[in-house]
Amino acid sequence: MSTSSKHHTEFPSGMQNNTAPEHDATAMNFEPDSYFGLDIPFMRYIGLRAEALDADFARTHLPFSDKLVNSRGDVHGGTLMSVLDFTLSAAARAHDPLGLGIATIEMSTHFLDIAKTDLTFEARVLRRGRSIAFCEGTAYDTNNVAVCTARATFRLIQLNRD
Repeated sequence: MSTSSKHHTEFPSGMQNNTAPEHDATAMNFEPDSYFGLDIPFMRYIGLRAEALDADFARTHLPFSDKLVNSRGDVHGGTLMSVLDFTLSAAARAHDPLGLGIATIEMSTHFLDIAKTDLTFEARVLRRGRSIAFCEGTAYDTNNVAVCTARATFRLIQLNRD
């Protein structure tokens, strides 16, 4: 794994290893306290910050909090899964962030290491059709160690534009 400040996802043989693009979510004209244009009280409650959004990519950041840990003091697996679900779904709707809703169809999560620091979550679209998107993402600790990965399938729901 790279020691640079950019995160890189390790992909199985035959899959393309794309470097995450550098983008500022506020450049897309979202409210600074929103989650890529949405109000999501639970993400605000746990302290998640939306950092970057591109047509097929999303990045979020979760500061470490002792309110989000398990009995051993590690970031709770449910916290990791919740943030991955949100970040993956943000990537899935990134091409039309205010025109689409998302429903998670399935998500597979793999816990690779314990998490005891702030975390950065990166997600990208593997394939997107008219009504379904396939995404994958990784949570990295402050040492650039991948602590959790996930793949998910999402239903894209066209929102009414009044």
